[in-house]
Amino acid sequence: MLSLLGFATIALFLVLIIIKRLSVITALVLVPLVFGFLAGFGPKELGEMILAGIKQVAPTGILLMFAVLYFGTMLDVGLFDPIIATIIRLVKGDPLKVILGTAVLTMIVHLDGDGTATFMIVMSAFLPIYKQLRINRLILTGIVALSVGPMHLVPWSGTSARAISTLKTDATQLFNPNIPAIVAGIGWVLFVAYWFGLKERKRLGVSDLNYVHQESLTDQQKQFRRPRLFWVNAVLTVALITTLMKGWVPAPALFILAATVALLLNYPHLPDQQKVLRSHGNNIFMVSSMIFAAGVFSGILTGTKMIDAMATSVISLIPQQHAAWLPTLTAITSMPASLLFTPDAYYFGVVPILSQTATQFGIDPLEIGRAALLGQMTVGFPVSPLTASTFLLVGLAEVDLGDHQKFILKWAFGTTIVMTLAALLTGSIHV
Repeated sequence: MLSLLGFATIALFLVLIIIKRLSVITALVLVPLVFGFLAGFGPKELGEMILAGIKQVAPTGILLMFAVLYFGTMLDVGLFDPIIATIIRLVKGDPLKVILGTAVLTMIVHLDGDGTATFMIVMSAFLPIYKQLRINRLILTGIVALSVGPMHLVPWSGTSARAISTLKTDATQLFNPNIPAIVAGIGWVLFVAYWFGLKERKRLGVSDLNYVHQESLTDQQKQFRRPRLFWVNAVLTVALITTLMKGWVPAPALFILAATVALLLNYPHLPDQQKVLRSHGNNIFMVSSMIFAAGVFSGILTGTKMIDAMATSVISLIPQQHAAWLPTLTAITSMPASLLFTPDAYYFGVVPILSQTATQFGIDPLEIGRAALLGQMTVGFPVSPLTASTFLLVGLAEVDLGDHQKFILKWAFGTTIVMTLAALLTGSIHV
């Protein structure tokens, strides 16, 4: 019963946001609440589950609030202006080159394994160009989402860290065998970018990009620029990303400190600080509110044990005579599973069950980990409503989450299929 209610919760949520009958925030709160009551839980119990879910996402919410403020401030002061100018000079108004450049820059930036920083940097560089050339902004969010997927298998990403911890192994045993799959995934993403680029070139043509970033700035934006502090801001940003990658300071605390220092250095006068805060207030509110609403969603699904029941149901569907296909099935379903399970729920709840089942059938449990990483919250995290950075991506581009999912889901699933085939051919997983 709980399993059916869990799948019904996920299905109804996805349908409602795709057909735009409810906003994402209201759907994240109301849908699980209704099914929680149907499961027999009372207001007090559901309230405690909601509070537990909010507490779980609170560090992420704080992180993204101040990350938006920090990178928004860096955009205001002009830190990314040289990057934007260089890209404009190279692409020369060709949509094909713009879209390919989006994919390449995203992959390079995402070597740090942090989706939030990647989305902020890439969107800051490319969104003005897409607007100027009238390129479909769904392509921007779609290509960025595809491009971070294969790169998110790096051992220092949060997803890989969960898999390594769950399977009690080291990074090399999970990561190295998947390198051919990662390369195949990169090739697929570049192909999709090229395909989209050809279509946009045909639709829009190659134009003379009469876009001079400095000339396009409003008077207020020009007042916010701090060109004399470029190297100060560059060093601060490099130090921030380095500290983030090394894990020397908890990420929420790091971004709180970095954002306040950036504000003080660039805008020492209080009225200027207040203008900057007001200018980014809408983005901060939208991102943070969605994160806490997602905490309500995951809190109820976890507290009611719907997630556990769904995991058990999936395992029970696998016939013993087809057990050898378990790693392959795990890989193929890994990307869609990002729409159903949070990374914690999947890697700490589902993967242990799958790996234990594999062991009973004489299959190396590490193959389950490698298979899961081919899609679950790697390729799948930038399309999942269960990850905060997805809302950051679509929010920055000013596109609807449902539109983003409809546009790119099939291509994301294609990434996982291509990576799965590469993993099978190179022996990372077996049939």
